[in-house]
Amino acid sequence: MPDGDIDARAVRVGVAASARLEGDPAITVAPPPDASTHLPQDGDPGPAFPFVDGIATDVRLERFGEVRARLVESAAGPAGTDLRTDLQLGPVRVDPGHGTRLREVVVDGWRIEVEVEFERRAVLRARARRGAGVASHGGPVEVRAIIPGRVVAVSVVVGDSVEAGQQILVVEAMKMQNELRAPREGAVERVGVAVGDTIEVGDLLVVIH
Repeated sequence: MPDGDIDARAVRVGVAASARLEGDPAITVAPPPDASTHLPQDGDPGPAFPFVDGIATDVRLERFGEVRARLVESAAGPAGTDLRTDLQLGPVRVDPGHGTRLREVVVDGWRIEVEVEFERRAVLRARARRGAGVASHGGPVEVRAIIPGRVVAVSVVVGDSVEAGQQILVVEAMKMQNELRAPREGAVERVGVAVGDTIEVGDLLVVIH
């Protein structure tokens, strides 16, 4: 069994192996205490905030349909100083190799694939591979569409060298232009779309090696 007490509802969230760099941290997120199961001897549960790495954090996710969302983190100070980050959420798929759930997220034009699994299972898996060494993830990265739209700009061609964060495409969706940026440095191996193309969720846009 894992060391210590682990909330059965807690999940571990980190960058997926396809784009993970050495030192990228994963975080553990657990929902607020369940008032229906809290006993007096458990002490004061504190504010009903979710726990991020064991710390109660005043943060919430506001959803605007299936794709668009906003992460709001309350800040000390006058009203209106909360930190707001707009997100686009792609569909969830299951990694057949590990059984974890993968989801693409676009934050200010940065495309990130995150990996989510229950914390209890993550701890057991980490223990099982402890001492086995760190695998290298140097394979190609596929940038796929997480929302339907129309390609209005292609900023790279096959053979181009790109830096992490460099703009590679602009996609118009829901009357908004969304920049997609390279998730890591590398060379463009394939460009699967052209200006004017209509794309659907899951379509291959660019491959970076």
